[in-house]
Order: sequence, then structure tokens, then C-alpha cells
Amino acid sequence: MIIERQKLLVMQLLSLSLYITFYQENAGFLCLPAFLMVPLFWNWPYRKEIPWSAFIRLDNFGDSIIMIAGSGNRRPQDGNLESGIRNRIYPRQSIRNRDTQENEMDLFDYMRETEMKREAPLASRMRPERLEEVVGQKHIIGKDRLLYRAIKADKLGSVIFYGPPGTGKTTLARVIANTTSARFEQINATTAGKKDMEEVVKGAKDALGMYGKKTILFVDEIHRFNKSQQDYLLPYVEDGTITLIGATTENPYFEVNGALLSRSRIFELKPLEKEDIKALILKAVYDREKGMGAYGAEITDEAAEFLADAANGDARAALNAVELGVLTTEKGEDGVIRLTLDVAAECIQKRALRYDKDGDNHYDIVSAFIKSMRGSDPDAALYYLARMLTAGEDVKFIARRIMICAAEDVGNADPNALTVAVSAAQAVERIGLPEGQIPLAQAVTYVATAPKSNAACLGIAKAMETVREKKAPPVPVHLQDRHYSGAASLGHGDGYLYAHDYPNHYVKQQYLPDGLENEVFYTPTGNGYEKKIRQHMERLLQEAENENVK
Repeated sequence: MIIERQKLLVMQLLSLSLYITFYQENAGFLCLPAFLMVPLFWNWPYRKEIPWSAFIRLDNFGDSIIMIAGSGNRRPQDGNLESGIRNRIYPRQSIRNRDTQENEMDLFDYMRETEMKREAPLASRMRPERLEEVVGQKHIIGKDRLLYRAIKADKLGSVIFYGPPGTGKTTLARVIANTTSARFEQINATTAGKKDMEEVVKGAKDALGMYGKKTILFVDEIHRFNKSQQDYLLPYVEDGTITLIGATTENPYFEVNGALLSRSRIFELKPLEKEDIKALILKAVYDREKGMGAYGAEITDEAAEFLADAANGDARAALNAVELGVLTTEKGEDGVIRLTLDVAAECIQKRALRYDKDGDNHYDIVSAFIKSMRGSDPDAALYYLARMLTAGEDVKFIARRIMICAAEDVGNADPNALTVAVSAAQAVERIGLPEGQIPLAQAVTYVATAPKSNAACLGIAKAMETVREKKAPPVPVHLQDRHYSGAASLGHGDGYLYAHDYPNHYVKQQYLPDGLENEVFYTPTGNGYEKKIRQHMERLLQEAENENVK
């Protein structure tokens, strides 16, 4: 019976004009006579039926996908074509790796992935594939940085990427996936359960034992895992079965298991610079391969500047706005889609900061706002606050300006100013607009009317300059730590005078290092509470000197 089926199959191959198509990533499609592939079917897995068509992957063809198609008088009876092929030839696997037979990709998967890439959102299509294509984050992926070297050398240990949305956490993980020779798995902590992690671990063990392949597991939103889920991964991270890459928008020191943290290196990703985002915007509009270039769109420089600024370091927000603008804007009479400032403002849902016809721009208004608070003019400060709120300025940006002014321009003349500014920032974040304008107004008027002092600002500036320009001398011996074994024998802490043992809880002694003992960094003014600070310090010094005279 088996011989008869094989003969029948051969007759079909030779008589019904079957063809075979090879697909190779770098070579395209190649058609060959069907009879050349007859040997493939000597061990055809279907026992009762002759296949209508099949998709087969051969190890010796590397990344190729072979399609064998033709006609026959019967189809498989135990399932549709796709399920039959997958279940009989190569069962579907969750892991895609080019070097192991368990991870074969059939044509159905290939077509699906190709379609997904083509129809994916712009922000996804624009993700870099190579490390050199990544925009920003040079503080961690500059060519002289540890992370860059580790990725290039394919020697990456467990890491956690921490930063705001749209800063490139997932992008870096994808770059690593394209670079590494290890198996790469990805799960999202918001949807993944214990079973998903068990499957990953099992696949990692099998790959390591059978093929000597390591597994990199990327866990997006890792802070969403509860303690037990994080604990489950710990032993496999510890013994090297899994190399963990975690991504989180929350501070990992508060949200991630301490044991996992101790076995991982933390890399903080910062919001992208405005110029970096602008470069991405221009590439997205004009790139024909990954971007929207096929639509023949153009973007004005004014619109690109606005989107880059309004995105506030979030590349995804800017790219989503570009995509929405191109897809929803009608072509002009010349057949060109033009992304103007008005279109950009509508797409990113922020009003363009055009305050009047005289050309006052965003930064002029902000400058006037800060200078009005510094100059103790609450009316002007409220006016510019209203201008910014009406124009759609980000309330977080406004709150940051108020906090900076409270510390820089009020300082210790009224220490409560910073407290009020911080409280207003928290309040507006929680309650939003329009009611959020009230705590902002309270903070603005408080800072504007408070006594002013920039002594703290000048003090830290002078101290920073001193540290940069002068050689750092050692800490005086009497101030050195003596709380560890052997410190006393070294003389550390000898001669230290405990301030609370003296009148006014003050004793004059040298705190600055040798050579800097006469430097003065902070000089309290005579304004507000700083007047009391100055009087207090003068009294301490005077009474200490009088005590020494006695």
C-alpha cells in the first residue's frame, strides 16, 4: 500500500505540471522542476491521503522557505491545509530561531509577519534594527560606553531599562534581539501569567541543553509582575538559564525585586532631545521604506519644530502625530500632503504656542513669566500664566518653572516657597485642568510676592566651580569616618568636636579641607527669613569667639 501511494504521488508530480518555488531572503524567488523534489516525499507524514499542497523547510537551505504547490484529486481529510501542515510536519513553536529545527518558520508565518510589518503603526516600523541607528541615549550607548560594548560583543548580562514612555526601552531590546546569537523571547508583564513564564523557561532549558544556546528574555513593563512572579524568574536568572532584560517606566528600586536588581545592571533612559525627535520626524515623513514617504507628504519646518517640542522627549507621541497627519490630511491641488503647524497641533492635541501677531514665541513668554515672578510682580506673572494656559502649554512644564524659581530666586528668604511650588505641581497633576490653574496661580503669586534671595543659587554655583577648577584635597582627619574596624588605629576622627556638647550647639572647628578653609560659598542676604539666618550665624560666631577669650 505504501509503495502504491508513493508511485501515485510521483505520477502526480510528473504529470500535473507541478512546480517548486524557493524563497531566499537575499536572492528572491527561484522556480525549479517538480521532479527534482520527489525524494522529499518518500517519507510523507500523511498516512491516508495525498497532499494537495505543502510547505516544507529544509535545514540545508538556511533561511529559505520552499513552497510545493499543484493540483490533485483529494485534500487531507483530517484538517484544513494550514493546520494539517503545521501539525503533521512542524508543530508551531512560540520561539523563532534560525539555528534550531524546533523553530522553523513556514510560509504562513512568513506572510503573516510580512503583512504585520507593512501594516504596523509608524512608530513600530521606524524602530531601529541596528545599534548605530538608535537616536539619543548616548550616555549609555555611546561607542565608549559599557552597554554599547556589551551589545556589540554579544556579552550582555541581565539589565533593566528604566525611563519615561517613548525613550527607546523596547527599541533597545529589539536591537539586542537583532544583534545577539542567543534565542530571544519577549513577554509583556501586563498579560503574561505563570504558564507563559514556565514555557519560556522550558524552552530556555531545552535550547541550552540541546544546542548550547542561551536565552534572552525581554519583559516589558516588568514592574507589573507581582513578587511571586519575579521570584519565579530569580533562580533561572541566577544560574544563567535566562538573561533578563526588563523595561519599566517606574523606579526599579521601588518596583522590582531586590534580588533581581542585585543581579542586573540598571540603565536609565532619558527623554530624547528636541533635535533628536525632529530628526526622527523628518525621517518618518520622507523615508519611503519605513516611513510615510510613499504618500508624497511634506512637513513645514515650523510644524516639525512644534511637534518636536510638544512631544516633550517622547518619540512615539511625535511619530503617532506624523502618521495621523499624513493619513488624514487631504492632498493639495499639486497632489502633495502638507503637514502645517495647524495640522500638527491638531494631531498631537496641543495648541500651537503662537501668542500674538507680533511674533512672540514660546520661549519669550516663558522668559517673561519667570522674570515677572523674580521681579515680584504678581500681576504680570498671572498674565503670562494665563497666556501659557490658554495656548495649551504643558502644565508640568509650567509647574517645573515655578519650582525652579522658588529655589533659585526666593531660596531661604522664604523656605516655604519651594514647598508651595512642589505642592502645586502635585495638585495640578492630580486634578488636571481647568481646576489645576488655581493651585498654579496660588504658587505663582506666593513666589512672586515672597522676599527674594539667590544666595543658595550663587553658593552652589561657586562651590561647583571650585570643585571643577581646584584639586580636591582630602577630608580633614577629624571629620573622617571611624565607625568601621581599624579606623581608630588610623587616627580617623581624632580631635572631632561634637557640636551638641557646646553652648548654642555650636563649636568653631575646620570643616572645609586644607587650602579651602577660608572659602565662603553661602552669604545670606538681609531679606525675609535669610535676615534671621544671617543674624543667627553672626551671633554663633560672636559668642563662640567670646567663649574662647574666656
